[in-house]
Amino acid sequence: MANVVVVGAQWGDEGKGKIVDWLSSRADVICRFQGGHNAGHTLVVDGTVYKLHALPSGVVRPGKLSVIGNGVVLDPWHLVKEIETIRAQGVEISPETLMIAENTPLILPIHGELDRAREEAASKDTKIGTTGRGIGPCYEDKVGRRAIRVADLADAATLEARVDRALQHHDPLRKGLGIAPVDRAALMAALKEIAPKVLEYAAPVWKVLSEKRKAGTRILFEGAQGALLDIDFGTYPFVTSSNVIAGQAAAGTGMGPGAIDYVLGIVKAYTTRVGEGPFPSELFDADGDRLGERGHEFGTTTGRKRRCGWFDAALVRQTCATSGVHGISLTKLDVLDGFETLKICVGYELDGKRLDYLPFASEQQARCVPVYEELEGWSESTEGARSWADLPGAAVKYVRRIEELIGCPVALLSTSPERDDTILVTDPFAD
Repeated sequence: MANVVVVGAQWGDEGKGKIVDWLSSRADVICRFQGGHNAGHTLVVDGTVYKLHALPSGVVRPGKLSVIGNGVVLDPWHLVKEIETIRAQGVEISPETLMIAENTPLILPIHGELDRAREEAASKDTKIGTTGRGIGPCYEDKVGRRAIRVADLADAATLEARVDRALQHHDPLRKGLGIAPVDRAALMAALKEIAPKVLEYAAPVWKVLSEKRKAGTRILFEGAQGALLDIDFGTYPFVTSSNVIAGQAAAGTGMGPGAIDYVLGIVKAYTTRVGEGPFPSELFDADGDRLGERGHEFGTTTGRKRRCGWFDAALVRQTCATSGVHGISLTKLDVLDGFETLKICVGYELDGKRLDYLPFASEQQARCVPVYEELEGWSESTEGARSWADLPGAAVKYVRRIEELIGCPVALLSTSPERDDTILVTDPFAD
């Protein structure tokens, strides 16, 4: 049976939540493998809107197992609140439907405080645009071998030792930033109080998934953010703190690379970005405003307005390569309805040379000038289309041209936030 990895192939906000939810009907297990609650997925099911940040998108589907893998960093207090919110919307969540890897690092209040203090202290040119939720500092503690993990909550002595080790690092940092030392007693009390609410979901995820795979269970791996925010292959330093590309699905859940059979890249029919960093095809005119208004481009997690621009085929071709994408899901095509002319960025001009990729050097990225190809737009509505026959000819040509430019076929086409407004071309779970 095929196992599928879903990754964002731009700067995030591509519509992964809906696609993962849609694919969940074909899967048995849905796994988050990286990121934290800085990610936001909005699902619209039968008119009900679910906003998820820490929970896998599969939780809204009955009978599925949702898994938070070790590659995720988890805020336990946020998790408990999110579970309560989703339960209030009628979704059943229990240890039978949700599992958290025992080796998942925990985001503590001190991580968020450090995150925000650093961003406030940064100059305009060095601000990253972080959400301030402590994701980066938690990953730093993980790599620095001072993180507190889910399993540590089960033993008081271990927890005490882990907290002491973490504070040896954090208190000097806080002093340098003008923040008061950590209230150790208050932190310990908070951890002991939240511990049983998290531990009831703890499990050896690597073992469970290995057994599920051997039994022929279909597994869907759900990424957060987008490949252009990858710590290695994104627009560094304006990136997230984890690997976002598809290869992380194996390391972030404890499964080997052989467990991945198909990689689906989620791609918006235009381009958006939240926060700082280079954006070659960004628009600062009425067309950019129109994309933002029609696409409701505000972050699910932060509410921040997203920057908008034309589709960048050079960047998506790049991310399809680094994630080994087999097919893409093109979303928000309906946002382009009514544009007389559309543009696609096919490469860049840099110092008189033509490039078909975005270089890694930040100063070169900032100087790249987009090279555009123009296509005819369409006046008809594509919203809610569920077959190719429902699409205007110009819309079909636009989609086909994207396929040619990125060197990857469209497997799914999404025409609204509603779950069923999706055109299936290739089933990623096909044997």
